[in-house]
Amino acid sequence: MTAAMSTVFIDNNSTRVTEWRFAPGAATGWHRHTMNYVVVPMMDGKLSIVGPGGQTATAQLKQGEPYYRDAGVEHDVININDFEFAFIEVEIK
Repeated sequence: MTAAMSTVFIDNNSTRVTEWRFAPGAATGWHRHTMNYVVVPMMDGKLSIVGPGGQTATAQLKQGEPYYRDAGVEHDVININDFEFAFIEVEIK
């Protein structure tokens, strides 16, 4: 599986801002969020979210509509669109 590409734009004492770009079928790989975070989709699209134990959910994202999650989330995120998908992740330190 292709890896999603990340670009860190800001990483200071209070926040880390990362752009994530996913080719079709690309994935972040299994990871655990150690900080609270906000995701801002850069376009409309769907992502597959694979959680602990392998359960899968589909997230329908809308351009510019942010969502927030507390630290501790564990998952793999996969682009299930037939086009590149991208979002900005803002982690709160």
